[in-house]
Amino acid sequence: MSYDTLFAVSRAGLDFERTRIENAARDIAIANTPIASGQATTTGRTGDFGAALGLAGGQERLVRDPSNPLADANGMVHYPKVDLVTEMGTLVSASRGYEANLRAFNTLRNMLVSALEIGKDQA
Repeated sequence: MSYDTLFAVSRAGLDFERTRIENAARDIAIANTPIASGQATTTGRTGDFGAALGLAGGQERLVRDPSNPLADANGMVHYPKVDLVTEMGTLVSASRGYEANLRAFNTLRNMLVSALEIGKDQA
């Protein structure tokens, strides 16, 4: 297997974990942000990342707050349905996966540098 292929696999793993981290962080950030009634939500496992996995989206949780300007006719405010425990777990596992991919990338790079130095001494 060539070095280019190994580097590509490691970069793909880094991109995948970065996407998971970004989506989980976004979902946590908007968990308590009211949305207009009927507005599509892309939170939890239902964002772009979830859509790529074929997961359905658009779930909402309702809170009664008639004084809120975004309340519907029944006085209910719509919020994205985000499970903070799941999102925090995703954040932790994705950051660990990112670290593992970064460690593999750096190890491969160090092996390549060492091989070039050995070849330099032979020439």
